[in-house]
Amino acid sequence: EGGNAMFQIDRFGRTPIYEQIIDQTQRLILSGVLKAGDQLPSVRSLSQELSINPNTLQKAYGELERRGICVSAPGNGRFVTNDAARIVGECMERQLEEIERICVELHAAGIPLERTLETVKAAYEKEAKV
Repeated sequence: EGGNAMFQIDRFGRTPIYEQIIDQTQRLILSGVLKAGDQLPSVRSLSQELSINPNTLQKAYGELERRGICVSAPGNGRFVTNDAARIVGECMERQLEEIERICVELHAAGIPLERTLETVKAAYEKEAKV
C-alpha cells in the first residue's frame, strides 16, 4: 500500500499542500485510479507517509467531503462517493469556462492568439511528461 506513490507533494511550490491533495485526489478519480467506493488513505497514515501536518489533510478531506467527492463513515474512514467522477468532471467543465473568460481578457489586452495557444499547448505537453 504505497500511499506516497498516489500523492506527489511539492513543498516549495506556490500551491498550498491542502490544495495539492484536493487536486491530486480529483485527478486520481478522473483517471480511474480511485473509483466509487474506494477508501481514501487515513489522515494518520498519509500524514506520516508524506510527513505533512494532519490538520492540512483534514482540511483537504473536509473540502472533498463538502464537494461531495468523498464521504466519511465514522470508524471506517473516508470513501469515494458514487457521484465523485461526475462532480469532478463538472468542475473541469467550469475550468473551461474560466479559460474562456481569461481568453476574452487576453484578446482585449492584445495578446496574440498564437501566444495563448502556445501557452496552453506547452502546459499540456509538460503534463504529458510528468
